[in-house]
Amino acid sequence: MDLSYILNHLGEDRDRYHGAVVPPLVQSSIFAFPTVAQMRAGFRDEYAGHVYTRGNNPTVAMLRAKLAALEGAEDCLVFGSGAAAIAAGVIACVGQGDHVVCAARPYSWTRSLLQDFLPRFGVEARFVDGGEAASFEAALTERTRLIVLESPNSMTFEQQDLAGIAALARRRGIRTLCDNSHATPLNQSPIALGIDLVAHSATKYLNGHSDVVAGALCGPASLLRGVFKGPYMTLGAILSPHDAWLMLRGLRTLEIRMERVAASTRTVLTWLEAQPRIRRVWSPQAADNPQLGLSARQLRGASGLVTIDLDAADVAAVERFCDGLTRFLMTVSWGGYESLAFPVCAVFPPGTPLRPAKGLALSLVRLSIGLEDPQVLIDDLARALARL
Repeated sequence: MDLSYILNHLGEDRDRYHGAVVPPLVQSSIFAFPTVAQMRAGFRDEYAGHVYTRGNNPTVAMLRAKLAALEGAEDCLVFGSGAAAIAAGVIACVGQGDHVVCAARPYSWTRSLLQDFLPRFGVEARFVDGGEAASFEAALTERTRLIVLESPNSMTFEQQDLAGIAALARRRGIRTLCDNSHATPLNQSPIALGIDLVAHSATKYLNGHSDVVAGALCGPASLLRGVFKGPYMTLGAILSPHDAWLMLRGLRTLEIRMERVAASTRTVLTWLEAQPRIRRVWSPQAADNPQLGLSARQLRGASGLVTIDLDAADVAAVERFCDGLTRFLMTVSWGGYESLAFPVCAVFPPGTPLRPAKGLALSLVRLSIGLEDPQVLIDDLARALARL
């Protein structure tokens, strides 16, 4: 894969735009035709042509081409959020009476889609805990039409055996969809491992500047045409030309950002693993990760997500730690240039036990390592740990 060409040149057709180095922002909702015959032809194939920006737009088309190339896919559709991309992919693959198998701890809105929304329309889902294809095979039924994966996931970073599950699904005529937001196309290639559709919360590393909410769905053109004609055009959760233009800007630095994030994360991870006030550190690269072998097979590198389990006496101690951070911004999401902290306790009401009987412990804090000097981040974490 020629990253330099994809990120800086592919799809930009500078000869059409007066040699402009920066891609043009085509901020138009509609496109005119000189004849009725040409307009009629445009309506026949809105997937490929430009009629109305809800369907296609030249700036958006540049982004689609780059993201498809990064994932090794035939094509890509982009959406107004990662949740919209995943939902469109799922909805296009299932119908009333169908069954979906999903990895046990997906993104919360993926779980909501499968557990709360689609059952209203006769689609059932089962969540499977396990990195082996056999765990998923045991959950399949005659009605299973789709397997949804997220590898690694975005909180405790469980992975699934993508090649094994893809092979199983193909033998059974079942489609597969994998959320690849954590790894990015630079560090993992689900399509090369046999996965049908790859989704991204492009808000994260692909954009990288915390100023766009976006999603992407990559895969075969035949499947994406079905997505386009169905949920994409019908529900209209599209990405605006301006946001696509900002994402083209963000992609310019994707490779160098991910290199810096990986190097800084290794430094911070090594330090975290040695801290006595941290019970456990979660990362695909953590020394005690039971899936290190799978990481070695599937991942080419690391991203910046690390989750720590604080040795805290109560939720108040967790709050003291988080409130003491000054270089980590406390917020949701991840994958931008800045370092972030997300405390699980923030989404629970006061009085919730530190370690509930079910679900995540409130002592967990997810860290997203950004582009700052890693020693600055370590010093910030050390000061916060002293407040426990």
